[in-house]
Amino acid sequence: MEQLPQPVRDQTLHDRHARTLLSTPNDTTSQSGYDANAGLLQTLAGPEAPVYVDMLAHMSLWAGAKAAGAPVRPFRHNDTAHLLRRIEEYGPGVIAVDSMYSVCGSLAPLAALCDVAEGTGCVLVVDEAHSLGTHDPEGAGMVAQAGLTARVHFRTTSLSKAFAKQAGYITCPDEDFVEYFKMTSYPAVFASTLVPSDLVLIAATLDVVRHDEWRRTRLHEVATILREGLTSLGYDLRGSGAHIMSQPTGPGDTVIRVRDSWKTMTCSDPSSVPPPPTTAPRYGSPCTATSPTRIWTASSTPVKPSAP
Repeated sequence: MEQLPQPVRDQTLHDRHARTLLSTPNDTTSQSGYDANAGLLQTLAGPEAPVYVDMLAHMSLWAGAKAAGAPVRPFRHNDTAHLLRRIEEYGPGVIAVDSMYSVCGSLAPLAALCDVAEGTGCVLVVDEAHSLGTHDPEGAGMVAQAGLTARVHFRTTSLSKAFAKQAGYITCPDEDFVEYFKMTSYPAVFASTLVPSDLVLIAATLDVVRHDEWRRTRLHEVATILREGLTSLGYDLRGSGAHIMSQPTGPGDTVIRVRDSWKTMTCSDPSSVPPPPTTAPRYGSPCTATSPTRIWTASSTPVKPSAP
């Protein structure tokens, strides 16, 4: 049998590993997470197919809906009752959400969103840019962690977060859609493909993401301590439920005071949060570093943000 060219072998190997991780039979890649979202929404939606976008969803989802010429019907953040009322008013279409919101770190009610999509005949798109690699025992994301892979029609992600690479990825329900996407999505048609060196780096990172569970454990431990510490000092984290935390500060003078206050803090006290080991434990080996007990100390009372 004739051997496949190296770039084709690299792409095939990457696809096989990624499909195994995300439990999907079909997928496609793009130049970035932005292109994945914009291209997918532009392909799925249209003038007769409204797009229901969470008000805090990533701008690339909005951009794709607008590129499709679709009516964009935003709904209140994580409010599935409001979403349902919007669908009842304007008809079935595409629901577009983030699993974890980069604006504030809040988590989408994925099971409830699946219920709404199934009950109304909508297509559900979930952007997992901030949960791929950090959630689920192998880093497959929040949809997999919740056991909802069969109920979410499309999952998109950026590989520039946990993977620290430049690429986008989409899980697809069937092979026919993959080919349709490649022929109709503007980013797919009018952009170059990923080069073999990128694929090799992504495949190597995928191996680390799948096997280095200690990294996820440490991330969640440190994030929990930081959330609890900030909350105890009176900071409003606006519903953060993970490692992303935002701090709205109010007027400009308050922004400056909060910034100056935070400069007085040691935000990663080395005596309590040990750095990662020089040689990372691999393939199920546990991390031997002790769990942190505190995340920072303050040399002065922090300035609390003013109410919006």
